[in-house]
Amino acid sequence: MLTGDIFAYIQRTNGTPLFMSIVVSNIKFHNNQQLDYFGHKIKKTMIPVSSPYVRRHVKEVIDFAGIKKSDRIIDVACGMGKYTLNFLAQGYKVEGLDLSPFLLQQLLVYNDNKFPVKLHAADILDAPEELNDQFDVVMGFMALHHFHSLHACFQAMYRIARPGGKLVFLEPNAYNPLYYLQIALTPGMSWEGDKGVADMTRTKLFSAMDYAGWSNLKIKRFGFYPPFLSNTALGQKSEPVLEKIPGLNSFLPFQIITGEKR
Repeated sequence: MLTGDIFAYIQRTNGTPLFMSIVVSNIKFHNNQQLDYFGHKIKKTMIPVSSPYVRRHVKEVIDFAGIKKSDRIIDVACGMGKYTLNFLAQGYKVEGLDLSPFLLQQLLVYNDNKFPVKLHAADILDAPEELNDQFDVVMGFMALHHFHSLHACFQAMYRIARPGGKLVFLEPNAYNPLYYLQIALTPGMSWEGDKGVADMTRTKLFSAMDYAGWSNLKIKRFGFYPPFLSNTALGQKSEPVLEKIPGLNSFLPFQIITGEKR
């Protein structure tokens, strides 16, 4: 953080702080990287499916956050609708927001006019003003670790939530070592695109949420298997048992964080 005399020294002649321009440029550069990473080709892991693995993620989020079908919900960084469409299929009222028009177009293709859905092509930091104070639930799945600034994004999401509204995100657990192995070995994944996994710690997440004004912060970890095992009958039966092994909770692969707008 630049303050005092240093800050004054780097002001432009027109009075605009240079460091603000640097921050904006960094965000734009980051967003362009994300668009290159996600926005021009279809990644297999983003294709909408209704598998036991995905349905469990949806159920865990609904149950932990107490989401109701009467809630107005926005899915931030919804991508191709892998989770959005699962919510819509269960009768929830969900809108989608994503930086990439390409991915939103794919969501419409997979939706195939089955469900009415409103989509917003925007950076969460530049969400349209008409979305301010509109949503009972601001949610996302595997999205936060792709954002440039947790503090800024949580502030932006606070802005579009209604008073008393909820924030709920499902994210990778930074303490699960298999994520780093996956990034290193999976074709199409890169450290530049997924390095935010390392920031998905309780301390960093809750600090940024509290700074933005979110209260009643909670976290829950679950899961054990990768999708190809979790989708099997044996995986579905054994996973809940393995999750309860003493000492493993800190390393379980998925975590849900929730907060409420004060």
